[in-house]
Amino acid sequence: MIPSTVGFLDQDFEIEEQPSLTYKMQGEEGHIRGYADGLEAVKQAIYKAIMTERYQYLLYSWNYGIELADLFGEPVTYVCPELKRRISEALLSDSRIRSVDSFEFDFPQKGVVFVTFTAHTVFGDVQAGREVNF
Repeated sequence: MIPSTVGFLDQDFEIEEQPSLTYKMQGEEGHIRGYADGLEAVKQAIYKAIMTERYQYLLYSWNYGIELADLFGEPVTYVCPELKRRISEALLSDSRIRSVDSFEFDFPQKGVVFVTFTAHTVFGDVQAGREVNF
């Protein structure tokens, strides 16, 4: 006998948010020291997402991280709008992040751009940045 699936999608589903409690990383080395929750967990998630090159690590889904390797050698007029798009794309996949804006670009030396931005989360606003070689 084949199970019936008629009316299955008509049922009322309740969507439940998962807690944001995670292990807390400390320092550039990523040592684990306790737990992080709320705004601190989102700050850590933002840092990890923009510092992880997409498609490079088997541990992560292909939907995680940011693509920066192909920006090397491109003109600055291409790099800046692409950084804005790619950072937004990498962060907005997290349901805790509502929007990303206030992008600012600084060029400390030739071939380097430092981008800063504001991520608006359900826990509050987070200022973040990343240096990119192009």
